[in-house]
Amino acid sequence: MTAAPQTQPAIEDAEAIPPEPLPGGVYLRPCNPVPGPALAFDLVDVLFRGTPGRRQVRLQQAVLHRWAERNAPGAAHEIARLGARLSAPRGPVCGVALDRPRLMGVLNVTPDSFSDGGDFAAQDDAIAHGRAMAEAGADIVDVGGESTRPGSHAPDEAEEMRRVIPVIRALAGDGLLVSVDTRRAAVMEAALDAGARIVNDMSALGHDPDARTVVAHSGAWVVLAHMQGTPETMQQGPRYDDASLDVFDALAARVAAAEACGIPRARVIVDPGIGFGKTARHNLEVLRDLALFHGLGCPLLVGASRKSFIGRLSAGETPKARLPGSLAAGLHALGEGAHILRVHDVAETRQALAIWRGIRDPQSSMPEIPR
Repeated sequence: MTAAPQTQPAIEDAEAIPPEPLPGGVYLRPCNPVPGPALAFDLVDVLFRGTPGRRQVRLQQAVLHRWAERNAPGAAHEIARLGARLSAPRGPVCGVALDRPRLMGVLNVTPDSFSDGGDFAAQDDAIAHGRAMAEAGADIVDVGGESTRPGSHAPDEAEEMRRVIPVIRALAGDGLLVSVDTRRAAVMEAALDAGARIVNDMSALGHDPDARTVVAHSGAWVVLAHMQGTPETMQQGPRYDDASLDVFDALAARVAAAEACGIPRARVIVDPGIGFGKTARHNLEVLRDLALFHGLGCPLLVGASRKSFIGRLSAGETPKARLPGSLAAGLHALGEGAHILRVHDVAETRQALAIWRGIRDPQSSMPEIPR
C-alpha cells in the first residue's frame, strides 16, 4: 500500500522555499488539468520517491523551474523535461484530432473474454457489432482475438488470425478506424495489411521480439499498455513499491525502447493498464494519479470498463452489470485529462460524455434535436 503523501499548500514564491536534498526519483502530476490536445493546468505536484513513501510539494506552474533550480538542482533537468512533455500538444491519432475525448469500442472476437466472451465470436456478429459501435459514436474499433482475462490461455497464432483478420478487413473496408489488440508480431502485420492502423499491445511490445520492428516499419500508431506478468500470471499476487510511480517508470522504459527501434513518441499512446497485474487497491491508486502519466508526452488511453475492481468496490456485480461504475471511472479519467476511453458500452458512454462536456465547456456544440 502506498504511504499517504506529505502535501504542502501551493507555493507562489520559489525563493520562499529553503533548499532540500533530493530524496529519490522525481515526477510531475498536474492538478485539475483542463483536457485537450495541449493540457492546461495552474498547479503541479512535484513527487519524490522516498522511504517509506513518496513526498510531494505543490507549486504554481509558473514557479516550477525556478523552484527546481533552487531546491532540487540535481533534478532540475528532469523536471524541465517532464514539464515540457506535460504541456506539449498531442497531435491527431490517425487523423482524429484530440480536441475532445475519443472513444475506443471493445470488440472481442473470442469465446472466453471476461465480460462478453462468445457474444461476438461469430464473424458476422462481430462485424455487425463493430459497425454498431461506430454508429453509436466509437472513434476507434479495437478488434481482439485473444482473451487477456486473468488466468486465460492464448489461442495459437493461426486461430487468432482466423478470428480477427476478416473482421478487421470488413470494418476497415467500411472506412472505420480500426486497431488490433494483440501481442503477436505476425498478427500485427496481417492486421495492418488488412487495414488496421493502430496496434494495441497489452505487453507494450515486450512479448514478441519482432513486434517493435513490425510497428516501426509499418508507420502505424501503437498503444503501449502496462501489464505486470502475463494474462496467465498477472493476478497472482501483484506487488509494487508505489503502484503509480512503478507503472510510470515501466511505461517510460517501454516508450524509450520503442523510440530506440524507430517508433517516434509522436506515434505512441500510453495505457496504464487498469486491471492488468494490479489489485483493486493498485487500480485505485493509478486512477487517482492518472494526470502523472501526461509526463510521458503521449496521448493517454484508459480502459476501466467493466473491470473487476468495480464489483469489488460495489456489490459484486457481474461484468455486464458494471456500467454505472464504468462510467464513474471513465468520467474521472477524462477529468484527469485522458484523451481516449476504451469502453464496451459505447452509446451509454457517449451520452455521459456529452453531459460531462456540456457542463465543463459552455462553448461545446449543442446539436439541435427535435423535441
